[in-house]
Amino acid sequence: MYEAYFRHKFTNELVLYIFLLLLLAISPFLFIWELINNVRLCFQSQNENMSGKVVLITGASSGLGEFMAYEYAKRGARLAIIAREKPESRLKQVADTARGLGSPDVLFIYADVSKVEECRKFVDDTIKHFGQLDHLVCNAGIGSTYSSTNDVTKFEPVMDINFWGSIYPTHFAIPHLKKTHGKIIVNSSYAGLIHPANCGIYSASKAALISFYESLRFEVSPAITITILKLGFIQTNIITAKYLNDSAGSHLISKDLVAVVPAMEVEPCTKAIVDGVCKGATSISEPRMMKGLVLVTFLFPQLYNFITKTFSHKIFKT
Repeated sequence: MYEAYFRHKFTNELVLYIFLLLLLAISPFLFIWELINNVRLCFQSQNENMSGKVVLITGASSGLGEFMAYEYAKRGARLAIIAREKPESRLKQVADTARGLGSPDVLFIYADVSKVEECRKFVDDTIKHFGQLDHLVCNAGIGSTYSSTNDVTKFEPVMDINFWGSIYPTHFAIPHLKKTHGKIIVNSSYAGLIHPANCGIYSASKAALISFYESLRFEVSPAITITILKLGFIQTNIITAKYLNDSAGSHLISKDLVAVVPAMEVEPCTKAIVDGVCKGATSISEPRMMKGLVLVTFLFPQLYNFITKTFSHKIFKT
């Protein structure tokens, strides 16, 4: 029926702009609908009581994972926190701090999320220790800049940790989460939607996460709620020039990203995340302004290209 429209360049283009005009016509109603839902979530008093519930967090020795552990601890949750065993690992200190903030029991486990058997083991160990699992927070990830002049095999860990490092624990946790009507929280990024310059592998890993969990949502709902975190720049070590240059084995970045782009502090970010999760949100965006940039990406690609090039010149060495 519609094949004839797509055979010709003019009618194919015309269909697109008719669709965009229709979308523009109903956009005020969609905006009001979105606004009402967001306001309702802000003032919703019915939160999930986390006291005594079990939360497993990967990548918990620093950054966002560390502060999510603290936020859950303040709510009385029992924690299983995971990180790789490295000389500089602060996992034990994070566990001690979480206990001091109110968590009645904290289990810390050293494991590599890119290894499937280690993921199986830390999920099993969590169940053996606590007897249940209520929230799985797939936070482990590494940042990386990409250049076509680098050895491409250097970037394999980015996909192994950022993508498979979430899929593996999710796979083993699903049977336990179904028993508690639990939640999966996955730390993706706006990089998976807006494709910033020189971040090709990192963006691909985050785009893969969004696609996988949006698809999985249909399979496990309503027994399990999935919350996808679409985060912009958050003030952690992952946006420092030293971290990004060391991770790629190159020196593409000239300055810390926080000096160039708007970045949100980590504590208000993690509080907003855990608040949203406990209110049943299925998608959380922080900082909120990033939603507007996504619209620019799809509706005004030339403007997005201009913005990207402008910031790229400030961040990357020429």
